[in-house]
Amino acid sequence: MLIDFFYTLRSAKLPVSVKEYLTLVEALKEGVVGPNSDGGFKIDDFYYISRTTLVKDEKHYDKFDRAFAAYFKGVEMVADFTKDVPLDWLRKTLELDLSPEEKAKIEAMGWDELMETLKKRFEEQKERHEGGSRMIGTGGTSPFGAFGFNPQGIRIGQDKSRNKSAVKVWDQRAYKDYDDSQELGTRNIKIALRRLRKFAREGAADELDLDDTIRSTAANAGWLDIKMVPERHNNVKILLLMDVGGTMDEHIHRVEEMFSAAKAEFKHLEFYYFHNCVYDFMWKNNRRRFSEKFATWDIIRKYNKDYKLIFVGDATMSPYEILQPGGSVEYNNEEAGAEWVQRLTNAFPKFAWINPEPQGVWQYRQSISVVQQLMNQRMYPLTIKGLEEAMRLLSK
Repeated sequence: MLIDFFYTLRSAKLPVSVKEYLTLVEALKEGVVGPNSDGGFKIDDFYYISRTTLVKDEKHYDKFDRAFAAYFKGVEMVADFTKDVPLDWLRKTLELDLSPEEKAKIEAMGWDELMETLKKRFEEQKERHEGGSRMIGTGGTSPFGAFGFNPQGIRIGQDKSRNKSAVKVWDQRAYKDYDDSQELGTRNIKIALRRLRKFAREGAADELDLDDTIRSTAANAGWLDIKMVPERHNNVKILLLMDVGGTMDEHIHRVEEMFSAAKAEFKHLEFYYFHNCVYDFMWKNNRRRFSEKFATWDIIRKYNKDYKLIFVGDATMSPYEILQPGGSVEYNNEEAGAEWVQRLTNAFPKFAWINPEPQGVWQYRQSISVVQQLMNQRMYPLTIKGLEEAMRLLSK
């Protein structure tokens, strides 16, 4: 069985070696993974020991997870998070689908009313609810729960976004780092990014200067006089801030392509992650996003105005996440996201926002309109033409 598992990982383009595979086999023989009731091994324990022995770099965790789930069919989640909301309240036995006319009739609560009402529901509710308009449950029009509809609600216990209108998300979610080794299906993204170039020669002189060598040799009566120069590099400095998780899961492949191209084209590239909107901190590793934070103020102070600022995100969220203190879906931010966007754009005068959402839907998303205003309309689609226009703007 493990031989097939090994080849599954290799077919997923994971750099897994035979030596690491033999280490895994030895660990299993030594009983590192304890047996379950039927004599086999616990799938969660096997997941962790196999990932520990076979994966050398955290950036490959996402590929490993997908390959693991594909091999062990039916494995939907290899790690569980403890939730305070009783799971039996959120069994998916009903998923509500409404017509646009029916959705329009459902009124949204304001921010303060929504938070206060959720607190009251926790105090009142003692059992599971389904299909209602008031309590925490599934398949209804209540602003609290899963698999229903409300124009502004708190999503609890649902595996992914359906209507993209949640004000807050109760569950803890594990985001994946974008893979910077993604092989591009086309060179067009690289070509588009090359519009933003400013070459300079820096560092050690390790490249032959043929013209100067010929000139010096001729002036030296034919005696060879070799001249060297530093290698020529693109000297443009980029600060890349990328939205990750939630609705961005739909755009992972295209963002990874752009990220790979950017790392290949720009020698001076710094990147950070955020979720939905920038707040008072960002991170570089999604698995340690709460333990290894980088204060946004420190990022602003660390990089000078020579850096071109590029946001990458679908700007699809509740407007509260941008405009309201405490509006983040994950924690209570003291200042609104709009304040931090303005601070960043003031600190880096050359900025743009790249949006992977199709441009045709932008007009229907209130949050996208808000972000466009904050960015002074410097939002471009993640297309070849959009990237070319953004690079042309940043190069001025």
